[in-house]
Amino acid sequence: MLTGAFATIGGYWKPLVGIALALFGAATAVLGVGLAIAFSTVAANWDDLTGPGEPDTAQLVPLGIAFGVLMVIGTIAYLLASAVVQAAVPVVLQEAVLGRPIGFGAVWSRAWSRVWAMIGTVLLLGLAVAVPFLAVMATMVATAIYAITLGDSDTAGPLFLLALFGWLALTPVAVWLWVKFSLAPTIVVFEGQRPVAALRRSAQLVRGSWWRVLGIGLLAFGLASVVGYMIQMPFQALGMMPGSMDTDLAGEPSGGEILALLGGFMVLAMISGLVSQLFSSIFPPLVTGLLYVDLRMRNENLAPVLAEAAAQTLPEQYGPPPAAPV
Repeated sequence: MLTGAFATIGGYWKPLVGIALALFGAATAVLGVGLAIAFSTVAANWDDLTGPGEPDTAQLVPLGIAFGVLMVIGTIAYLLASAVVQAAVPVVLQEAVLGRPIGFGAVWSRAWSRVWAMIGTVLLLGLAVAVPFLAVMATMVATAIYAITLGDSDTAGPLFLLALFGWLALTPVAVWLWVKFSLAPTIVVFEGQRPVAALRRSAQLVRGSWWRVLGIGLLAFGLASVVGYMIQMPFQALGMMPGSMDTDLAGEPSGGEILALLGGFMVLAMISGLVSQLFSSIFPPLVTGLLYVDLRMRNENLAPVLAEAAAQTLPEQYGPPPAAPV
């Protein structure tokens, strides 16, 4: 599976990296514009915020609104970009399995047509995994409120421990659900299914191969995390260099210098995150897509269908076969 994923990246890196770079680059640009606006708000009120005494609430409200809007805009931009990329990877894999080339425009068109179904599937998958934890968290919050309002620590302590043990006990359930429904994003593209039908189809395919899907999935995500961390390390080191090279340690830095250093560090962090995101958003979905194809080959005899479809593409790529000698 890992070899097939790397081979697909090597053979189809232009549409894969191109669409991921375009989308995450656009999301990063949107976040950068919002960050610049937020920093301009901070710079305009820097003297008031760092002056003697505590700043007034009226001075902090614009700052909170600026960063709150920035957070919402960034979340929406990255959610939409991730959904399109997650839909584009199976589109490319469909053609890679058959040995057919595919261009950027075709990938974009087919991925965008499935983006809303992909968003719905990812949200349902996240809810299925998070609902048990949310229930336990609600119990812990209710316990904390009960302890604070009534001051009954003798009862609140055991209830809190019970909620904590419930959290730990539900972790295997969340992992089981995640593996069971992990093929749903690929099914949304490969089979054109709706979110609920894709979850059911994933559960059907994973049945009997749960441990295998878990092992390969963890390996793919672990490898993507390691590679992403290795990519980010040089950028983080560069971000620390301006502070470590500052020789004027006696004087207190001005607000402009602090903003410049902080801004430079955040720009490097966004660039490193973008580069890391390119690999981590492509590699695990490729492995999941290959798992989907493998399970269908094993359980539904998909190999002859793929071989026939691949054979039909040969005349299109290389022309008709030569005529038999007379």
